[in-house]
Amino acid sequence: MTHVVTCFLRHRTAILLGRRSDAVGTYTGRWAGISGYVEGDPTDAERDARREIREETGRADATLVRAGDPVDVVEGDRTWTVHPFLFEVDDRGVESNEEIAVHEWVAPPAMLERPTVPGLWDAYAAVAPTVETVASDETHGSAWISVRALEVLRDRAAVADDDDAVTAVARDLRDARPSMTALANRVNRVMATGEWTPEAVRERAQQAAEAALDADGAAAALAAERCGESVATLSRSGTVLTAIRTAEPTVLIGESRPACEGTDVAATLAAEGLAVTLTTDAALGGELAGRDVDAALVGADAVLADGSVVNKVGTRSLALAAAREDVPVYVVAAADKVRPDEEMHGETGDPADLYDGEAPVTVANPIFERTPAELVDGVVTEHGVLDVDGIRDVAAEHRENAAWNGGTEASTGD
Repeated sequence: MTHVVTCFLRHRTAILLGRRSDAVGTYTGRWAGISGYVEGDPTDAERDARREIREETGRADATLVRAGDPVDVVEGDRTWTVHPFLFEVDDRGVESNEEIAVHEWVAPPAMLERPTVPGLWDAYAAVAPTVETVASDETHGSAWISVRALEVLRDRAAVADDDDAVTAVARDLRDARPSMTALANRVNRVMATGEWTPEAVRERAQQAAEAALDADGAAAALAAERCGESVATLSRSGTVLTAIRTAEPTVLIGESRPACEGTDVAATLAAEGLAVTLTTDAALGGELAGRDVDAALVGADAVLADGSVVNKVGTRSLALAAAREDVPVYVVAAADKVRPDEEMHGETGDPADLYDGEAPVTVANPIFERTPAELVDGVVTEHGVLDVDGIRDVAAEHRENAAWNGGTEASTGD
């Protein structure tokens, strides 16, 4: 049995495909991911994957997103065991070698319409986002996860037989993370603004995913203008991270237990040359009081229709401390994070993260909390800085989109 690796490089919502040249011995002229033979132990195929990426694209900076289970591809009397990998890259620069005649960045369903090497779609499906990975992701923020959800809708629509199959996956995605409003709002908009045929939904989902990335970038650019020379933050928000990278202030950040997303952000920013101070969640307010901080910048899992903000635990304490010290608090979020109502959907962490002893201790380990609107100086979106009235207008639009499912309160997860 021959073992090979197939690597999919993703930038934004596109993956890299290459048409195999005459220099390769098999499947000349067909489209493929970055691929090659496994030269060592198949259980360590990631090493071969990274080698092939370097050789065929000149990239050594790809970040592994997911390694999929091996896929057996049978053609005639030969079986290939494909080890699929999905990597993320920050740009589309490629220096292809002689094995690739031409390369293109395309939405993944394009491979269904091209002559490809055998099993290419199956290999992609083994590493592509799914309803399950959207529901279980505890690493990324809601903006990132919502884009992946739109990719799931796009990919599933590409292979769906009828409208019912499309609406079923849309409902599953809409309900996968009730606390993540952007996910439901973006799925609702795709389903509310046109026909439900697989072809139509596939196209709208792709457009919506790209628009979501653009919205986050626009919100981050506006937020960067409000950073000043020093900011305080906590947890992980991709939009906040982009704003900080743009403005390059000094950064005070809370560790954000139990997953310690803030610790990872601190390490990332420090490695990029920013001056970063990491502190405990409990000490963040006190550290803020003892420093000259120009703004507190936080993300949001949801902005409720009354202007209050649902975000990682610690946000309310930071906002209260900032009010005491006359430090403005800005929430950075695309307008799709505005809920159509004032209902909070939280998530709860494992009680054992706080206490796993035998005493009859009641454990409260919320992951998200609600910060009142009066503690927020503005919600920075791609449309500008919204006040409470502006938030109510956006909420009304989302309520209208939520009615696509026969009037069900689709965006609430109920």
